[in-house]
Amino acid sequence: MEIIADLQIHSKYSRATSKDLSIENLEKYARIKGIHLLGTGDFQHPLHRKDIDKYLKEDDKGILWTKTGFPFIWQTEVSLIFSQGGRRRAVHLLIFSPNTKTADEIIKFLGSIGRLDYDGRPIFGMSCAELVKNLKLIDDKIEIIPAHCMTPWFGLYGSDSGFDSLQECFQNQTDNIYAIESGMSADPSMLWRLKEKINIVSFSDAHSHWPFRLGREATIFDIKELSYDGIIKAIRNGEGLKGTIETPAEYGKYHFDGHRNCKFNCSPKETIDLNGICPVCKGKLTLGVDYRVEKLAKAEAGYKPENAKPFFKLLPLHELIALNLDVKMESKGCWVVYNGLIEGFGNELNLLLNVNKEAMIKKVDDRLIELIILNREGKLKVKPGFDGEYGRVLLPEETKLV
Repeated sequence: MEIIADLQIHSKYSRATSKDLSIENLEKYARIKGIHLLGTGDFQHPLHRKDIDKYLKEDDKGILWTKTGFPFIWQTEVSLIFSQGGRRRAVHLLIFSPNTKTADEIIKFLGSIGRLDYDGRPIFGMSCAELVKNLKLIDDKIEIIPAHCMTPWFGLYGSDSGFDSLQECFQNQTDNIYAIESGMSADPSMLWRLKEKINIVSFSDAHSHWPFRLGREATIFDIKELSYDGIIKAIRNGEGLKGTIETPAEYGKYHFDGHRNCKFNCSPKETIDLNGICPVCKGKLTLGVDYRVEKLAKAEAGYKPENAKPFFKLLPLHELIALNLDVKMESKGCWVVYNGLIEGFGNELNLLLNVNKEAMIKKVDDRLIELIILNREGKLKVKPGFDGEYGRVLLPEETKLV
């Protein structure tokens, strides 16, 4: 059974999220996207928990189902801000629960160390190792995964407040960490170079239900049946972990170094030549993921471990349509084309990954077909994102000018 899962979701009770981010909308657009399983997001938030209890019913395998038969698993994300090694640290961790009873115990524990009602992604002053230790005392089936592991501000390996290794971060709890989440600004080929013996998953960190956010990154599982144990077993031992869907790393908000306000960005090599100083404002550049990977890498670019899983570099279909029409992704014109394609081909990921050119010819304009094929082959060029600004996809004719 192939399951495409997006297990890093937020609720409308998290900061900077859509007010329309509901379980109903998540189900609707997950089906349109081609996603088969979602995380509940923010299960410890009192108001979102009421929504979960109202709209989802748990089976005996730890899967929560809507009335119309769409599955979720218990999932949340927490922000840890603490001091370790004489430095301020900040790391975001995903937490998964095997069932309602354990979710309630996690909520009770989190409530004992901080408030849960002010933000769907609460902040705690506890180290990563301490949190893992306490959660594992509740139930070994609880899974903890470092989220968007390379982002400068809240990533495990982040340049601003992260660590140089899993061991440095999790200390005596390192053996309880089985996977890291790549995040938008990194992909497995970059993380392989760190030579950490760890599985890699990828999720969207969706702050809205729209299909250009939801499922933009996902993990593909190949398991015998849909169950919490089956998903977690695949994450832990790699068997049944088929691969990941990744946006091109350059598309992420923190790929290159730079200053958004100064409209300046550069590669790691240029940063070294500039001694890390912005030539516009003379302040320190915000160091991106590419720079951080180069600093931490124990292998040259191109290194691939024996057990490496395949990954697909894909931009969202909305991005391709908007590029083709020269409009914004949220525009009515973009949605008209998008909805027509979904009606014709079932769901977005099917079109992006599987539908052949011949099947598209009668329903898709020639240039959009070209963009879909180039996207599938990982051949679309993206001007790298930096300092909180998304990368920009270039048309094939623009690529020749770069």
